[in-house]
Amino acid sequence: MADAARDTPRVLVPVAVLEGESVSESLADFLAAADVVVLGYHVIPEQTPAEQASLQFEERAQTAVEDLAALFREAGGDVETRVAFTHDRDQTVARVADEVDATATLLPNPVGDVEDVLVPLRGAIDTDRLAALVATLLAADPGTVTLWGIAAEVGEAEAAAAVERASATLRERGLDPARVATETSVADAPIRAIVERSADFDVIVMGEGEESLWSLLLGEDAERVAEAAVAPVLVVRDAPAGE
Repeated sequence: MADAARDTPRVLVPVAVLEGESVSESLADFLAAADVVVLGYHVIPEQTPAEQASLQFEERAQTAVEDLAALFREAGGDVETRVAFTHDRDQTVARVADEVDATATLLPNPVGDVEDVLVPLRGAIDTDRLAALVATLLAADPGTVTLWGIAAEVGEAEAAAAVERASATLRERGLDPARVATETSVADAPIRAIVERSADFDVIVMGEGEESLWSLLLGEDAERVAEAAVAPVLVVRDAPAGE
């Protein structure tokens, strides 16, 4: 189903279920306003056929995925589940995200109550889609959001314009302006700047972007960002061409 054809955003939650990775109750509560797809995956050695891994681990993986799905259902969310045994984690996550038309993909990290959300805005990202997701997640949540425009150089107008567009979308979606803080700053290393601020917020919501934040988060820089960031990260995917 195309994203434009449904009002509720869809969030893909990939979890390495056989390695003990999970999602906190507070994060499940935060995502409850979205449709959630829990992808329980297990990376297998290149020489191991997926069919063999499935025979060996399917029941255990499915049980773990259903336990996670129950967490989201208890929070009031709609949940689908998938199980995958893969030689390439990133490729599988990207494929499933396309198959389910995910609005965003979650990179889980431990978190307490979700009260403060950081939205870094940089480069050519789908600001409207990102802001719409944030508005949906905060509609029934008392939290606040900081829209942070990151410029590459002093005087760059693009970051401020992105902040204003996102702020306008949040207002149009009914979010109280008193819950929205806005700021812009210059950073020559934006990914590092985001990581450094992650300790001050409970969740980071960022766009995929022209430079492919997806590749930054799930490619060579993935471990640096995902491990260094204190907060969970929601990567908002660009809308398919034509929407």
